[in-house]
Amino acid sequence: MSTMPVGGVTPVAGAAEGADVVLRNARIHTGDPSRPSATALAVRAGRITAVGDDAEVAAHVGPRTRVVDALGRRVVPGLNDSHLHVIRGGLNYVLELRWDGVPSLRQALAMLREQAGRTPKGQWIRVVGGWSAEQFAERRMPTPAELNEAAPDTPVFVLHLYQSAILNRAAVHAAGFTRDTPDPRGGQIVRDRDGRPNGVLLAAPSALILYSTLVAAPTLDAADRKVSTRHFLRELNRFGLTSAVDAAGGFQSFPDNYATVIELARDRELTVRIGYHLFPQTAGQELADLTRWVRSVRPGDGDEWLRLNGAGENLTWAAADFENFSEPRPELGSYEGEFEKAVRLLLEHGWGFRLHATYDETIQRDLAVFEKLAAEGHFPGGNRWLFDHAETVTPASLERIAALGGAISVQNRMSFQGQAFTDRYGPQAAAHTPPLKEMLASGIPLAAGTDATRVSSYNPWVALHWLVTGRTVGDLALYPPDQLVSRERALELYTRGGARITGEDDVKGVLKEGWYADFAVLSHDYLTVPVEDIAHIEAVLTIVGGRIVYAAAEHEGLDEALPPLSPSWSPVARFGGYQATSPPSAGVRQADLLAEAVAEGEQHRQWRATRGLAAPQQQPATLDPCFGP
Repeated sequence: MSTMPVGGVTPVAGAAEGADVVLRNARIHTGDPSRPSATALAVRAGRITAVGDDAEVAAHVGPRTRVVDALGRRVVPGLNDSHLHVIRGGLNYVLELRWDGVPSLRQALAMLREQAGRTPKGQWIRVVGGWSAEQFAERRMPTPAELNEAAPDTPVFVLHLYQSAILNRAAVHAAGFTRDTPDPRGGQIVRDRDGRPNGVLLAAPSALILYSTLVAAPTLDAADRKVSTRHFLRELNRFGLTSAVDAAGGFQSFPDNYATVIELARDRELTVRIGYHLFPQTAGQELADLTRWVRSVRPGDGDEWLRLNGAGENLTWAAADFENFSEPRPELGSYEGEFEKAVRLLLEHGWGFRLHATYDETIQRDLAVFEKLAAEGHFPGGNRWLFDHAETVTPASLERIAALGGAISVQNRMSFQGQAFTDRYGPQAAAHTPPLKEMLASGIPLAAGTDATRVSSYNPWVALHWLVTGRTVGDLALYPPDQLVSRERALELYTRGGARITGEDDVKGVLKEGWYADFAVLSHDYLTVPVEDIAHIEAVLTIVGGRIVYAAAEHEGLDEALPPLSPSWSPVARFGGYQATSPPSAGVRQADLLAEAVAEGEQHRQWRATRGLAAPQQQPATLDPCFGP
C-alpha cells in the first residue's frame, strides 16, 4: 500500500474506490487563498480529490492507495515555466556538456578535457547556454587556446549568452570558417593578424551567426531524439517542473522538430505538460506559414499534456529586436506593414500569439499596430496575447498593454546578463530592468520563466532566486528592496502565472479539489531557507497527474524507469545535467565572510606597500616558545 513505512494508516473498511495516491505528513503550500496550507492531499484519476489535514484525508485511503509520507517536507504546486525552449532543448540534451551551476572555469575545462577523451571522431562537444562567466570564481570566459589545449582534435563549440561563441581550431575547421569567409550580417568572425578566424564569433548584435554555426554540428537520429527528450523532461522534473510553455524559436520547424514530443504524447510518456507555439522560420514567407497553420487547427484543441497555444515568439523576422546587452540597442527597419497583416490574420482566426520584445522602443511600435487594429474592434478580442521579456518596458507602455488586454512573460535573463546590462546602461537603469513591481501594479497578467536553454539555465530555482533577491548568478545586486518580489508572489508567478498563458489557470497551478494533481516535495523549505539558498533547492519527489515522475532521497526508485542514455558517450551519461551545489552551512557562510574580510585587508596592505606607505610584510616575532625554532 505505502511507498514508505507509514504507521497508523490503514485502509478504510469497504473503501473499494479509494484514492490512487495520498500524500501525508507534509507542509503543503496550496496557493489557494481559501485554504493556503494543509498537511495532506488525495489524488484520483490525475486530479486532486481532497486537501486537508492527515485525519481528514485518511478517509480516502483504500486497499490500492499508494500512501506517501512527505516526512514533514515542504510541498508546492508543480512549477510551470512560461517561456522555455523545451522541445529544442530535449532534441539536443544528451549531446550537450552542461556548465549550468559549475562554480569555476577550472572545473568546466576539466569536464571538457575529460569529455574530449570520450567523444568519438566526427562528433562535437557543445556547451550551449545555462552559464555565465560571472558564475565562475575566475570571472571570465575560456579562451580559444584553452579549448585547443583541452580538446586538440575534437570540435568544441561554447556558447556564451547571446553575446559570443568560442571555438577551438577543430571546430573552426569543421564549421568551414576560412580566411575568405565573409562576416554575416549582424555578426563578426574575429580574426588574427593574418586574417584567419581565431575561434571567436560575436553577435553584433544578431545571434544568428552563433546559432547557424551550431546547426553545422551532428544531430541525433529519431530514436535517440526520443531518449534525449525523455531524459531532459526527467531533468526538469528533478526541479519540480511539471508544465512548460514552449516558445518555439529559430531552427525549430513544424512539424519535423515537434514529431518527438507528439510521439511521446501519443505513447503517454510525457512527464511535463507542454503548451507549444509555432514560429515562422523563413523571412519573407511568414504570412504563408501562418495562413497554412490557421486554416488547419485552432489553439487549445489539444489535451492536458500537449496543446497548441498560438504563434510566436516571432510573427515576422523583421519585427524582432535582439537581446545582446553587450551591444547597443538595434535600430530596426520598417516592419509594420507585414507585421500588421500577420496579427490581423491571427486575430481573425482566433489564434493567440506571443512576441519577443526586449526593448520598450520595439514594444511601442508593436502597440501602435495593435491600437490601429483596436479601432477596428480586434483588441481586446478574447485571444490571449503577450509580450515576452520586456526588460525596458515603460509605465506608459504598460498602461497601453493593459488597455489592449495583453499579458507579459518575464524571464531571469538578467541573472546571467545583469552585469553586461549594468556596464552599458548603468546601475540606475538596471535597478528597474525589468520593472517587476510596476508590472504587478498594472494588473497585467504576469508569468515567470527562464528562456532556457541557450542563455539562462532551465533550473527554475535560479529564476526564483533572482525574483526574490534581485541578484545575478555572480551575486551582483541589481534591484533595491522596494523592487523585490515576495517568495509567495514569485512562486505564484511560476505556478498559476504560467497557467494563465495557456488559459489553464482554472485547473493548474493551485492545489485544490478538482485541479490537476501536479506538485513537488522539496529538498529544502522554499518559504523559510535563507534567500541565498533558494537556488540550491531541488525536488525529492515530483508528481504530475498523480504519476511519480521523479524521485530522490528517501523516495529514490519510485519513479518510472527511463531507457538508457544514448549515445553511450553522451556528456550527460558522465556528468549529468545541472551541477548541483549544496547550500553552505551557517558556519561555512560565516567563515567565508571572514575570509573575504581578511582578503580585503591583505589586498589593502599590499596596495599600501607597493606605494611605500607600509613596510613589506615580515614574519611576526615568536612570542610563544611552543612555536619557537
